[in-house]
Amino acid sequence: MLQDSVQKFVQKSYDFDKRNTIIGSEKGYSVDNWQLFAELGWLAVPFSEEDGGLGGSAVDLMVIMEEFGKANLVEPYTATAVLGGALVANLATGKQKEGLLQRIIRGELQIAPALAEPTSRYNPASVATSASAVGEQIILDGTKIAVENGPNADTFLVSAREAGELRDVEGISVFAVEAGAPGVSIRKYRTVDGKQAAEVILEQVSVAVGSRLGEAGAALPGIESALNRSLVAVSAEAVGALEVMLQKTVEYSKTRKQFGTAIGTFQALQHRMADMFIQCQLARSIVIMAAMSLDSDDSSVEKTKAVAAAKSRVGRAIKSVGQEAIQIHGGIAMTEELDVGHFFKRVTALDLAYGDGDYHTQRFAAL
Repeated sequence: MLQDSVQKFVQKSYDFDKRNTIIGSEKGYSVDNWQLFAELGWLAVPFSEEDGGLGGSAVDLMVIMEEFGKANLVEPYTATAVLGGALVANLATGKQKEGLLQRIIRGELQIAPALAEPTSRYNPASVATSASAVGEQIILDGTKIAVENGPNADTFLVSAREAGELRDVEGISVFAVEAGAPGVSIRKYRTVDGKQAAEVILEQVSVAVGSRLGEAGAALPGIESALNRSLVAVSAEAVGALEVMLQKTVEYSKTRKQFGTAIGTFQALQHRMADMFIQCQLARSIVIMAAMSLDSDDSSVEKTKAVAAAKSRVGRAIKSVGQEAIQIHGGIAMTEELDVGHFFKRVTALDLAYGDGDYHTQRFAAL
């Protein structure tokens, strides 16, 4: 049912031209679509029934994200509903959850998780941003980079260090910081796939102690759990996009003629497209495995290994399938008028999201 509802929405309201119009707008996403997502219950899927959501599993989330990937959807679902929502669900107290999660589910709040820093290289424990207590206030100082949905965010979820040294696993907290708070500077830009992101600079930003999500200095396990869920989400999105790239490449090979015959009849290209199919199937299978692991009673280490393996394999598929799709299409794939080039840019960005394939290969080996 989830898959069917997304497919119907895409077929009716999200063709290639409509997507280009949306991503070229000032916000880079459609406010009307976001409200529709709330009405359809898609924003409630990632959250438990206790938190007011639909109690969707990681497999349910994968189904949605795969269809989003096929549509090359530009709305900030991962930043707000998946990673941002998971951080709140994992770390916040009862009142904090009630205040933030219900607004996310109703489509009233845009979240931007601000976790990465210039020297962190995908490591959530590498936090140089400082959080100093002054009475009932917390003073935040630091710089966050690659903040997805940063230009549109109402609230930033900022990781900051209250104790310990750089890369210590203890002493990290997450704070909810209003985008318009004094001392918050936002340098917005477009990513390679055309989506909105920002560099966020915090200079003597004062927030109330009550803006800390959960206990002081104990946020890292909740951050890692939220990142694992987000990794499954972006991997599933990449799988959906790769399947479309394969399908469009096969279709193109049947109509593009060279030497008086369709290029799809050339055995060398048939072999290459068969390899693309294999890579898509391997990627999809391992993402299903990772989603099922997150839904199981596996230990946190086993879940992390499954997610790292999935992101590593998906990274290999992105390079293989994406590059083959561009090469078989030829020069037309490099134009703005053909959607294959836009899909390639998106999967390239997804490969880098929360750690590229090489990083997660090393992460898997270290566990």
